[in-house]
Amino acid sequence: MKKQSLGSIVYSSGPKSSGTPVPNQQDLRIHLDRMRGDKLVTRIVGFIGKEADLDDLGRTLKAKCGVGGNTKDGLILLQGDHRDKVLAYLTEKGYKAKKAGG
Repeated sequence: MKKQSLGSIVYSSGPKSSGTPVPNQQDLRIHLDRMRGDKLVTRIVGFIGKEADLDDLGRTLKAKCGVGGNTKDGLILLQGDHRDKVLAYLTEKGYKAKKAGG
């Protein structure tokens, strides 16, 4: 890490520490919600990290479950009830995850 001093100001060109925590530091909750028209949605909350990493995880879960959905603001939404598949995948990948009430 290279540092330059300009008077009393120090500039650092090193990497930022605001990355996404490793899976075993993530504490995710898997909810089942009922949307209008009696449609079910699996909602995964608690993700901490970069939006790109959230998008990657959401894309992987959508592919594993064979459904549509979206990601934003730390949430992953999947169409339908896929709590068991999601829980199995997340625990296999080292995430701390559990089913939560609606």
